[in-house]
Amino acid sequence: MLVFVQSITPGDVELGYFLAGLPPVAAFAYGATGTALFAATVLVLVGLPSLGIAHARGSDLATVAAIGLLSVVVAWVRKRRDAQLVSVRTVAEAAQLAVLPPVPERVGAVGCAGLYRAAQHGTLVGGDLYDVRAGPYGVRALIGDVQGHGLAAVGTVASLLGAFREGVLDDVELTTVAARLDRRLLADSAAVEHAELFATAVLLEFPPGLDLVRIVSCGHPPPLLLRGFTVSEVDVAPGPPLGLGLAGPTPAAPAEIPVIPGDRLVMYTDGVTEARDAAGNFYPLAARMPVLATDPAGLAPAVWRDLRSFTGGGPRDDVALLVLSLDGDRDALRGGGRGGNRGGKRPGAGAR
Repeated sequence: MLVFVQSITPGDVELGYFLAGLPPVAAFAYGATGTALFAATVLVLVGLPSLGIAHARGSDLATVAAIGLLSVVVAWVRKRRDAQLVSVRTVAEAAQLAVLPPVPERVGAVGCAGLYRAAQHGTLVGGDLYDVRAGPYGVRALIGDVQGHGLAAVGTVASLLGAFREGVLDDVELTTVAARLDRRLLADSAAVEHAELFATAVLLEFPPGLDLVRIVSCGHPPPLLLRGFTVSEVDVAPGPPLGLGLAGPTPAAPAEIPVIPGDRLVMYTDGVTEARDAAGNFYPLAARMPVLATDPAGLAPAVWRDLRSFTGGGPRDDVALLVLSLDGDRDALRGGGRGGNRGGKRPGAGAR
């Protein structure tokens, strides 16, 4: 375009020198090779008088050449740093996914769906955590919220998830798993001066061969039970948060809730229920679940879309939500289990 404009411009007006600005612009879009081609083309256009674009001589031509050379250097440095940034980001994402991998669609006879959004932009893991694992004592699930959020809380999240995964394999009782998590945070706090690490959590267990679910609450909001289009809050006695050392040597017995195929248990963190709209109203998760449960995409994605619409862009806190559904394949839970009924007693806890 500039060459055409110069061709129709009176001879005493030279616009060709504006071509010297092309190599610096190209340096932000192309690599060193592409920028060098632009620089060479500009140098030819302004350096050949027969083209009539410019009449660069001596120092003028040297200046255009120097601009082109510097542009090539800038393009090379930018491309190299872009590659380093991509490498660092890839490693960081892989490390975060190793700490908090995506929830599988199915664990044993339990269907799973997860929603996780970190509050800190550009990160995959924040201060919330969840996991679902199958072990010799059934399928166990954990959702929790540690002190703080963002990258500062990732270390605590990794520590708790590691302890939980060990407990799934080794601990017979669900309360013993909770005690293991409590000790883990206490040990981590003792290693850091003036550290005050704590977390709230809910642990859940589908024992082998039984149509019930066991639930232990450690200062965390109770799960919601969705049966058909009816939502009820699970009645479970809240225990103290993890990391405070208040559970004692004999933790309270877990609540035992009868479940049937098709039931959905929704575990969540306060980033969901404490999200506010423009008027300051809290997000009514329980009230919206019956309608959102009919979404073809699934309950978890529907909650996130609705939550973003409700808050006008998304909450400012970490968000975690775990949907567990029991299907009709009970053999997957019965096979190889060693937990049994542990007495088969139901404390009478239920949904309210």
